Amino acid sequence: MNGVTFPQAVIDRVLARRGTAHVFADLDPARTALVVIDLQRAFMDDAVGHAVCPAARDIVPNVNRLAAAIRTAGGGVFWVKNTFDASCLTEWSVMQDISTPAMRAKRAAAMTEGTPGHDLWPTLEVGPDDEIVQKKRFSAFLPGASALPDRLRARGFDTVLITGTVTNVCCESSARDAMMTNFRTVMVSDANAATTQAEHEASLTAFYLTFGDVMDTDMVIGLLAGHAKAAA
Repeated sequence: MNGVTFPQAVIDRVLARRGTAHVFADLDPARTALVVIDLQRAFMDDAVGHAVCPAARDIVPNVNRLAAAIRTAGGGVFWVKNTFDASCLTEWSVMQDISTPAMRAKRAAAMTEGTPGHDLWPTLEVGPDDEIVQKKRFSAFLPGASALPDRLRARGFDTVLITGTVTNVCCESSARDAMMTNFRTVMVSDANAATTQAEHEASLTAFYLTFGDVMDTDMVIGLLAGHAKAAA
């Protein structure tokens, strides 16, 4: 599971629209940030989770590889943590309407700051200069949802690599809003995870057709290394 192989018909539509299969292949590490969405115990640990996506555990090695490559190349790494607090009950009241009372209670217990579920997955390799950002909506780029866009721009990043879980929920929401707010956006196919492969592939296909680029981990790391070699 994870990763994606696009049908030729999808690739042909991308080529017709953009003239190239990978419009953001010119990755400049100094302007590129890895954004890791919601790789927290609440989404990965059966003991404390509220919406566990088992495949999220499988992408941890690729996320760690990407983080190491980005740091080496001179980019930034941002770990985004889904967070629940009392403001969510009033400022995002529709979320209460579409969840059962039991699910709302479970979400609050798992996603409140200071709870085990709020913690990042323990085998993620977080660097001392990485940034941790809290978000209170599915999308980290929705205005008012988090400080992420401002923190990215403050450091000169205009290109984001979206990874994490769940592909078709918080990751795709963040990726679409990143593009809508003028970030060059790449979803990393084998560093995102969804509940099913069908949902994962459908999400990446929709994003690739209209909103941005999709690459795998090896391609991203190769592009970063190639840029460094060319600049040397």
